[in-house]
Amino acid sequence: MTNTIKDWSLEKGPSGQLFQPVTRKEEWAKHKLNAEQIDQFWQDGFLNHVPLLTAKQCDALLDDYGIFMAKDGPTQGQLDLLYEYHSNQSGEPDNVLMHALGHWRLTALFHDLIYLPSAIVKASQLMIPNQEVKVRFWHDQLFAKPAKHGGVVAWHQDYSYWTRTKPMQHLTIHIALEDQTEENGTIEYIPGSHRWTRNGEPLPVLDFNFKDMEGIKTILTEEELSQFKPVKTMLKKGEASIHHPLSVHGSYGNRSSKPRRSAVLNYFADKTISDTDEPLLKGSVIPKVWKKKKKKKKKKKKKKKKKKERKKKKSIIINKQINK
Repeated sequence: MTNTIKDWSLEKGPSGQLFQPVTRKEEWAKHKLNAEQIDQFWQDGFLNHVPLLTAKQCDALLDDYGIFMAKDGPTQGQLDLLYEYHSNQSGEPDNVLMHALGHWRLTALFHDLIYLPSAIVKASQLMIPNQEVKVRFWHDQLFAKPAKHGGVVAWHQDYSYWTRTKPMQHLTIHIALEDQTEENGTIEYIPGSHRWTRNGEPLPVLDFNFKDMEGIKTILTEEELSQFKPVKTMLKKGEASIHHPLSVHGSYGNRSSKPRRSAVLNYFADKTISDTDEPLLKGSVIPKVWKKKKKKKKKKKKKKKKKKERKKKKSIIINKQINK
């Protein structure tokens, strides 16, 4: 007999196991970014050293991380709940990158993390320029680089992988669950790269397995290459970097004696919709609303036609009465 695994996605709101749920408006306000931080985000395309979690919260999440770091990995029941799981996305033994999506469904702590007030308040401020918006959860990610042979995450823009959703009003929060250093592969950003597009579209995807670290340089213009000056974040345990969906970022391998583990939260603004009938993640697809709009237009046309017919009929009756 197999044990039933609880699907935490069916639980609405935080359970209270990672943090105490916020009940007062003043408590939400203390998590807001100041004007200088917001300006910095829109100038560079990312914000660095944002405190989000305590060391105790990080340690608790790292305990749950054990599900993915175990020799045999997640159980079949756990795999059934995950959207995606790669024990080594690169497929290369000397370049190991564990990458998972959907772990918020597996444990109370990962479930609560997506509701973290210090994350969602900031996401609300940075999603769209000069306004605060309602925030919706998109999906989560885990990236783990084992000691000494941890893999790279190639330079990329997140929205290159997310064009199935529109409009582009997304945001990513990368949380360091332990100190990040140059040796263990800290996340890095290219300042100003959130302005790099191709006819309004993101840069093309060159590598779905993230292993071709420098591949992006083959498609950059001379001007973009001259601006390609990476900034190493060197995040401390519990700190986060927050970035724009077009901000070019990546990280090199882990050659240290300890693992490098992080948790990522991806959000989008309310009213973001699917732009495809193909599922991006396991589960139901966000419906395409443009079809509904078309139907509404047809109804309006019919109403206008009926109105014209009524007017025509009325004018005929009036003319008949006058002629009499």
